[in-house]
Amino acid sequence: MAFNQNQIEWNNGQLITLGQGDTAICKGNLNNGQLYCLFFYNSAGNDASTIVNVVWSNSEPPIQVNVPGTTQQQGLASLCFVDGSQTNTVSASVTHGNQGAKIQAFICSVKMPMGNSGINNQQLPLDGNQHDFNKFTRYYAVPASHWYSGQIQSDINQFICVQFKEYQAVVYIVNQLVDPSTVIKYAGNSKDLVTVQSSTTQSISFNFQGNAGQQYVWMNADSVQNSGDASIVVQSLSGLTV
Repeated sequence: MAFNQNQIEWNNGQLITLGQGDTAICKGNLNNGQLYCLFFYNSAGNDASTIVNVVWSNSEPPIQVNVPGTTQQQGLASLCFVDGSQTNTVSASVTHGNQGAKIQAFICSVKMPMGNSGINNQQLPLDGNQHDFNKFTRYYAVPASHWYSGQIQSDINQFICVQFKEYQAVVYIVNQLVDPSTVIKYAGNSKDLVTVQSSTTQSISFNFQGNAGQQYVWMNADSVQNSGDASIVVQSLSGLTV
């Protein structure tokens, strides 16, 4: 039996769909000094898990990312972090053995995705008010050089958000029930650049400091269902520069 093989240009990190035999390539577009994360959602609707092979180096074996099966596109994302200081190119493939596979994928960082990406890209007001945190929503802000307090809230178990700051990331898990290592993978030394923080309650709080105009990004990594009641709030703790 002959299979079609489709190669997808992924240089903008835009939202794409990978099927059986497909490969997406982001070629030469990862920046030195930036951390990236590949997000994978299983949208096949047949409750069958799919393995996505992430290639980031010719001398290292592919990272195998398991994307758990789900129905009605209600699953959370599987994540794979990649260090732009180790590679400027990354690809994601679904092999022919994954019959009926359908994976939605995009790349996120302080840079990506770019252009008409299919991602809801919004500036986050740092006003102390709650803002809805829906699926495929990427919030960004450029905090001033002082301290801020943030909080992510969700009534649903295992709600996940990724916070990016240039060369670092924090994975926040609200209402954690299970070990997240099954859905979070790392290429090369990227694990040293990622911190995982979790809570067993319906919210998680955090502090951070703005620095010389650096951009922060918060990306939802959960399902439509789980994101229905999710919110994020950030407020300034001081008007003084440091």
